[in-house]
Amino acid sequence: MSAFEFDTAVSCADDGTWLGNVQEGWRTGEVPNGGYILAIAGRALREALPHRDPLGVTAVYLAPTRLGPIECQVEVLRSSRNNTHATVKMSQLGELKVQVTAIYTDLDALQGEDWLVESRPDIAPVAECENAANSRLEYRQKIDVWLDRASNRYVSEPDGSGELRGWIAHSDGAAPDLISLLMFADGFPPPVFALKGPVAWVPSLELSVQIRAHPAPGPVQGCLRSRFLTRGVVEADQELWDSSGVLVAICRQLMKVRY
Repeated sequence: MSAFEFDTAVSCADDGTWLGNVQEGWRTGEVPNGGYILAIAGRALREALPHRDPLGVTAVYLAPTRLGPIECQVEVLRSSRNNTHATVKMSQLGELKVQVTAIYTDLDALQGEDWLVESRPDIAPVAECENAANSRLEYRQKIDVWLDRASNRYVSEPDGSGELRGWIAHSDGAAPDLISLLMFADGFPPPVFALKGPVAWVPSLELSVQIRAHPAPGPVQGCLRSRFLTRGVVEADQELWDSSGVLVAICRQLMKVRY
């Protein structure tokens, strides 16, 4: 079992209720990373539902989570041969912290056409990128992030592009899986840094992840962009591509910018 699998593990308490534990090592400041919390929900859904692969998952963050036990109340809304729709209410000490809506499926059974309006971005390989680890961020002890040199420079010297590109991987070398993609969706620096430089905090209000394929072993490439900063609210759009060049996830995040 990898460190990520251990840190997102859940156990069944009773029908519909799964218990997880928010572990150390995943915080930004005092608050656990939103993608990590979503991964715990994703693990509970995988254990509870007849379909095991996330297809679309959306989290609304109602209140900050904390270290310690977390209860995941899973409710199946509808289940058919192809998909299962469900919600997860994540609570700590009786307070609802995160609500998740999800569609699970069998990705290997999907059939249909493929079409891309954009191909995978051409960025430097990991060996030619710069480590973007920030020792002040606890969760960077768990994942490795490399930004291409232009993006890494823009984090400290913003160019106004609102775009970052790079790679992400588990720091222990574990191969990424579908649940990893839920966490990777919130693993890169916010692309608003390329607009405004590093700000004090950019908390997530909502995070949506669409899964398109199982990722191949190796680092995952991310391309992120923010286009609209409106009265302190900003979006981040992101595509994740695996090491073989396959599009594995599409993400959108709603955040507040705090100075």
